[in-house]
Amino acid sequence: MAAPKRIPLLPRSEFAELSLHEKNAYLQDVARQIQNLDGEAPEDCRSLDKESLSRLRRYYARRTISELKLEEVQSPGIRQALQRMSDAIRAEEICLLTRHEIPTKSEQARAKQDSAIMRDPPAEHPQMEFFVPQVHDAPIKDEFSLLDIAPFTLSKSSTAGVITYELKDAIIRIEGGAQVGLATAWDYDIVINMISYLADAMRQYHIDERKGLRPSLPPRVYRPAASDILRFCRRELGGKQYIDLEKALDRLQATRIKITSLTKDAKGSRRDTEATPMIGRYRVVSRTNQDRIDLVEIEIPDFVYNGVVRPDGKPTILTLNPDYFLITRPIARFVYRLARKAAGETEARYSLSELRKRSGSKLPTSKFRTAIEEIVAASKLEAFPDYDLEIEEGRKEKLLHMRCRPTARQERRIALTA
Repeated sequence: MAAPKRIPLLPRSEFAELSLHEKNAYLQDVARQIQNLDGEAPEDCRSLDKESLSRLRRYYARRTISELKLEEVQSPGIRQALQRMSDAIRAEEICLLTRHEIPTKSEQARAKQDSAIMRDPPAEHPQMEFFVPQVHDAPIKDEFSLLDIAPFTLSKSSTAGVITYELKDAIIRIEGGAQVGLATAWDYDIVINMISYLADAMRQYHIDERKGLRPSLPPRVYRPAASDILRFCRRELGGKQYIDLEKALDRLQATRIKITSLTKDAKGSRRDTEATPMIGRYRVVSRTNQDRIDLVEIEIPDFVYNGVVRPDGKPTILTLNPDYFLITRPIARFVYRLARKAAGETEARYSLSELRKRSGSKLPTSKFRTAIEEIVAASKLEAFPDYDLEIEEGRKEKLLHMRCRPTARQERRIALTA
């Protein structure tokens, strides 16, 4: 049986002279060589993660038993022979450790899924109810005044606390409920659903008005089926989704938005303050035989109703891409919302410090910067909705460049005329 091929490794002294970046690149190359020897195709080779690289760097820098007291050996020939033997032992040990650190294909797939910023859409509902207005087919709208901040916690699970945004023309304060905490990005999907329903109802109101009919303004109470909300938000219709929906309604009802507008007139500065919950009173009207939430009743808060139901017919809302609901990271959702308002159909740039301020993120500056860089990198592989993202060097710090894709502009214009 032929002896296995060996990979020549750098001596410990030479490895120690490399920079951190060079050490990591070298270890990644060793890992690729090992996988090639094991019969892996180059395109299937898997990379070491940060923790694995850290462990291998520490081991590489450590002196092994085979190296101890070599400098005390008097004979140069014997010392060189022992050094070669020591290097061979070290090489075998490091290759063995590296092989153990290489992630399996299932681990790699899981890590890739965890780092993704877009999820796959659910399968389409097999049969629609005919002759019944499909609320989940309404155009997706969001409140204009809240698009350039995150009106929800960036944590994937709810946390207690307060988020304060000090902007040029307003101070916005998001306060979570004492028992249920702040609304999450997933909870806020229900608010988008509510705004979209109201916008669609107003569109029909104006159509009927132009026909010479006498339509009534949309009611202030919205009564959707839970399944309609889930379809609208592009979620599966599993049992857990219904349980989470009721918890989301609790958090939305308990989360309060307090907006202090900073205006100037002939008499000087003026501050107008208004506070309102994200949704008003809600009630579970009916449940299924499995005790799942079925039909709900949601009172639309004034700031939403007054922003959509306007006498001038110009609601303060913007249309979102349906793929917004497939974005998996709250920070990435914030980036899309900000791009939708600031870049619109053109482009916009924000410094990373301003992004962190507007997002309400509790991450340290360096970790927030890493999170944005990861989103930008992932957006090049996963077709981020509507916008191309780039990190650019600014005069003082890095900038996020958000540029609307021409295809997105065309699709949005077609949707507006439909």
